Amino acid sequence: MPPESSGVFDRFSEKIQSANRILIVSHIRPDGDAVGSLLGLGLVLEEMGKKVNTVLEDGVPLTFHFLYGHQRVYKDAAGVYDLVIVVDCSDVSRVGSVLDEIGQPDVNIDHHPTNTMFASLNIVQKEAVATAEIIYKLIQHLSLPLNKPIAEALLTGIIMDSLGFRTSNTTSQVLRIAADLQEQGANISMIHRKALLERSYEAVKYWGAGLSKAQKEGRLVWATLSLEDRDSVGYPGRDDADLVNILSTIKETDICIVFVEQRGGSVKISWRAKPGFDVSRVALQFGGGGHKPAAGAEIRGELKNIKGDVIRATKRILGEEE
Repeated sequence: MPPESSGVFDRFSEKIQSANRILIVSHIRPDGDAVGSLLGLGLVLEEMGKKVNTVLEDGVPLTFHFLYGHQRVYKDAAGVYDLVIVVDCSDVSRVGSVLDEIGQPDVNIDHHPTNTMFASLNIVQKEAVATAEIIYKLIQHLSLPLNKPIAEALLTGIIMDSLGFRTSNTTSQVLRIAADLQEQGANISMIHRKALLERSYEAVKYWGAGLSKAQKEGRLVWATLSLEDRDSVGYPGRDDADLVNILSTIKETDICIVFVEQRGGSVKISWRAKPGFDVSRVALQFGGGGHKPAAGAEIRGELKNIKGDVIRATKRILGEEE
């Protein structure tokens, strides 16, 4: 571990040792790393005897209800806290409104290269495959408790953000961490099946609606999911049901985009890119962020106008980096 990480980890230890009531939050439309990091860290702190409140404005997606403690994640952060921690969030605005009455967070634990360093203590490791990997390192460095529920939460985060250990930043160290979490009781095959493979009937129908409208120009492909599509199949989420990862498997393309219309007049955009392309540059232009191969943003406005602007900006990236 780099010396600078050791110092930051020690400062984190000081903060949690002096705190009793702790709030942990993550971003809206939480993915597996957000949920796994939130639950894993929350369970660790509870094992230390802390009073912990875990909050996600959108709640825990059904996909991750196999994780221990998911039923104790609330949508409201009301209360008084000694320490506020944000996990897996590049910008504090992405937590939604849950911190409006709380104020600025004390600790920011994240792995996104576009992180804005918004807390008084920022534990940001851009090379990490997932925020859950950083939390595992914190646990090891500080000799904090690690049991099966914690291990399964953290392994879920790592599996989800590495797409089942398939991303280019999946290092040998990440595989060793996964092996240790498995030795601690995490059921890797169950997690892989439930988190990555299983889909509801409604989600598959939702994919169909998007795939039927997929368009391709050169090395770029995109699909659109409207509110009408969502309502017609009864899909309960506000995300794309991982349609973007289906599009990313098209071998004739380098970048894919999914546009998801949201209630209230905004559009969620997800990008995926093959090695050699940096879609986080495009996401930043639209107030979003992420990683070189995977990024996202949410833009207010009409779908038809936003789609044209985003496609043009993405084509510029393709032209510059080819």
